[in-house]
Amino acid sequence: MIKKQKLQGTSTDDWKQYHAFTLWFPPRCCSARFNLAFLMFLGFTVVYGLRVNLSVAMVAMVNSTDPDPDGNHSVTNACPPPSGRENTSNNFQQPAGVPHYNWDSETQGWLLGAFFFGYLCTQIPGGYLAGHYGGKFFLGLGVLGTAALTLLTPLAAKWGSYWLFALRALEGFGEGVTYPAMMAIWARWAPPLERSRLIAMSASGGSFGAFVALPLTGYICQMLGWPTVFYICGGAGCLWAVFWFIFVSDDPRNHRRISKEERDYIIKTVGPQGTGHGWSLPLLHMALSVQLWAIIVTQMCSNWAYYTLLTSLPTYMDVILHFDLQSNGFLSSLPYLGSWLMAWLSGVMADALIERRVFSVTVVRKIFTFVGLFLPSVFLVAVVYAGCDHILIVTFLTLSMTTGGFSAAGVFINQIDIAPRYAGFLLGITNTFGTIPGVVAPIVTGYFTEDRTLAGWAKVFWVAAGINAGGAVIYTFLGSSKLQPWALTEEERAEAERKRNRSISH
Repeated sequence: MIKKQKLQGTSTDDWKQYHAFTLWFPPRCCSARFNLAFLMFLGFTVVYGLRVNLSVAMVAMVNSTDPDPDGNHSVTNACPPPSGRENTSNNFQQPAGVPHYNWDSETQGWLLGAFFFGYLCTQIPGGYLAGHYGGKFFLGLGVLGTAALTLLTPLAAKWGSYWLFALRALEGFGEGVTYPAMMAIWARWAPPLERSRLIAMSASGGSFGAFVALPLTGYICQMLGWPTVFYICGGAGCLWAVFWFIFVSDDPRNHRRISKEERDYIIKTVGPQGTGHGWSLPLLHMALSVQLWAIIVTQMCSNWAYYTLLTSLPTYMDVILHFDLQSNGFLSSLPYLGSWLMAWLSGVMADALIERRVFSVTVVRKIFTFVGLFLPSVFLVAVVYAGCDHILIVTFLTLSMTTGGFSAAGVFINQIDIAPRYAGFLLGITNTFGTIPGVVAPIVTGYFTEDRTLAGWAKVFWVAAGINAGGAVIYTFLGSSKLQPWALTEEERAEAERKRNRSISH
């Protein structure tokens, strides 16, 4: 049933971007924009499956998570095994012919971080091209290319760690365009009062993908051997790409199955910002924007903790807590289940607060960012003090990632607030900086944990907690959701000038 809803603009800076209008508000259920969000959600589920499968498979691929082929030192357990597993071994039999490799912890750290070396390279170009041409092709091709390359992982591992490093970097190169392309699509598709839920719903596929991939990878490794993991994940990505290219359109104006009411609603609410940005960009204004730098620094801080857990949690579960591979995958995935659910909830809550004008857009973004960065820091510190208590550690890690889901409606969608038509390019910039922790964190973790002690892992969690909390403070003071003057279209500038002239004449 279609209902009539009136959205009122205000004189405050945050609300100038939400112009007053009265219109027929089409239902969300089964709408083209929510179908698009669901298909994006599935796409990012696949994307993160392709990204994290190596984290768990690594436990099966190596003879030990910290092999010492030269036998120069002995290794003692930092923590006792879980209750009931005192006399069991972490080793397990895989199908005949499945290879193992002697990669030390430093090599594993480089292999786990290799993806992000390539991921860094295509964020900005991908965001720029997606903002000009539209994001459908770039998001679809990014997932398809990464999936196809994933099928070659067993062959690259057989050739050696340098080949596997190069392949993973190339996968990251292909996947780097996906998030900027997503934001470029939503710049044309997302009504202002539905931005939080639509973007959070889409991007939360990443957390859901980690939740599904981590235990499934452990199970497949145990039952079918680790190479099968990469064949299944790669095949799933190729299948998703078929549906994406058939059903998705860059712009609601040329979507074949959208209703007239919904198309008019989106076009009217998005306004002139729902167009491509052309070839020229206000680069100097962007470089000098305090609001943009607040997003960049905050995302870097948040991503340090996120990528630390994403790449290293399975190793921690194996080396310190001594969970078997299937338990490892399941317990490593629990934090991402909480993050996924919280991301969905935060998107709905943020839109409700903005629509009812409980808080300004800026205040809403700051609240969700602060909660989504500071609370995870508290729980990471709690992990350190939990010692070897398996139940408490799993609980605190789960709560850390769950509360981190709040930031999905905060800083991570702030680009579309400050400059909607440049959102894809800006996300490319912020995600480029935000990916640096993905490169550095696994390497730092490998350095801290070389001796496989609780003290080494305590350093990992302390550093992640401190950086996360720092990001919360920085965004609270410097963050903003004001539509930036350099982001206005010529049409909007002309309209603003006419209003200014009328106010002077009166």
